[in-house]
Parts: sequence; structure tokens; C-alpha cells
Amino acid sequence: MELKVHSYESMGTYDGPGLRLVIFLQGCPFRCLYCANPDTIPSEGGKPTGIGEIVEMAVRQKPFFGKRGGVTFSGGEPTMQAKALIPAVKELKKNGINICLDSNGAIWNLHVERLLELTDLVLLDVKEFNPRRHEELTGRSNSQTLLTAKWLEEHGKPFWLRYVLVPGLTDFEEDIRALGEHFGSRTLPDGSRSGGYRMIQRVEILPYHTLGVNKYRSLGQEYRLKDVKLNTKEQLEKAERLFKEYFECVVTN
Repeated sequence: MELKVHSYESMGTYDGPGLRLVIFLQGCPFRCLYCANPDTIPSEGGKPTGIGEIVEMAVRQKPFFGKRGGVTFSGGEPTMQAKALIPAVKELKKNGINICLDSNGAIWNLHVERLLELTDLVLLDVKEFNPRRHEELTGRSNSQTLLTAKWLEEHGKPFWLRYVLVPGLTDFEEDIRALGEHFGSRTLPDGSRSGGYRMIQRVEILPYHTLGVNKYRSLGQEYRLKDVKLNTKEQLEKAERLFKEYFECVVTN
């Protein structure tokens, strides 16, 4: 069985704990306006790669992973290739390699469920909490993403919540508070916290960037957010304060 691989990143430090081999897979159901890798969106493309080749590469790099690192499957959207990923993940785990899955949580079937059962940590990208704004931003509903988060919580699977802060698109205070009310805990009068998703280990605020703009040019596509400015320090600090009202594990990358 083969996977359609777009590219690799060795010694990655932003896609899960420790040093990681990040494998970007081809294909994604979302059409995020700020996507930094638009060339990963089409299902067609990518290099057909055998599972053995991926396992061999990971085992070679394993000495650098240490106790916390491992392999992260990203994309695109890796669950689009869930059926082929299952045997790959099984082989990697036989070799004692930690597995992260960077996913938007929008695809659900029996293969995805089995894949999540095998995965050590999910990096769950919640693009926007407001359903209408989420659809305007990605072209798809966020309903399955929220159901996937619920499944992870109910099945005791650790995950990180990731949120890209795009000025004028995802930085609305009411939406961040709604997300916090849904996933986060509340501070009681005695200072303790109650409620919230127990399996969320980390909440990452990812600043908006324009590193993928040149890819749109090379693909002959229009980058529709060309007038959106990068986050100011004040915008990031405000978002971090809001998230910290609901979560104790907030970081800004």
C-alpha cells in the first residue's frame, strides 16, 4: 500500500512535541483562504511512496527524536489517506516511534476512527468556532471537527487545539469566547477550575503569516487575503488573554 506524499520536513519543532519527522500528505477537503500550502489541496499529485520507505526513513532519524519526538503526519489533510495510513502507523509504532496527526477533523469514517485509536497525539486545527464564518473561511462546515474533538475527549485521546489568528477573519472576541465556553473550563469563586475538555493538553495560537503567497503565484492562483496585514503584538496579546480565561495551557507560536 502506498501514500501520496507531498513533502517532508526533518527535525521539525512546530508540529508536536520534541524533534519530529513531518510528512506532508497530498489532498485536503478544506479550501482555507490563508492556506500556506495550496499545492497540497488537490487529491491528484504527490509522490506515491511505499510504507516501507517511510518506516525506513523514520527509523534512521529515530536517534534524534529523543523521548518526546517522533513522526507527525500533516498535509493537506492526512485523514484523506486514513486507510493507507493505518498500516504505516502500525509499523512505526512497532519500532517504538511516537505518532502525531495534524488534522482539521473534518473527515469521519471507520478508517479515520481506527487511525485515531492508534495515534498518540492529535493536533486538531479549529479554524473558526462560528459556523458561518468557518464556512466562509474554509468552504466547509465545522460540525464534524467539533464531533471529532468530542470523540477524542470521550475516548481519552490527548490532543492539542490549534487556532490560526487571522486579523478580521478569526480574531472576533465573541468567537474566541464561544470556543472557550465550548472547550474550556470556568474559574470558580475559590479560584479553582471546573469543567472543560480534560484531553486538551495544549492550546496553540498560531499567528497569521503570508509565507505561501509565492506558491499562489506559481500556481496561477489569486491569493485572496493579500490585503490582510500580519498580527500586531497587541492583537496577539489580546487573543492570548482571552484564551487564558478558559485554558491554562495556552502558548503563542
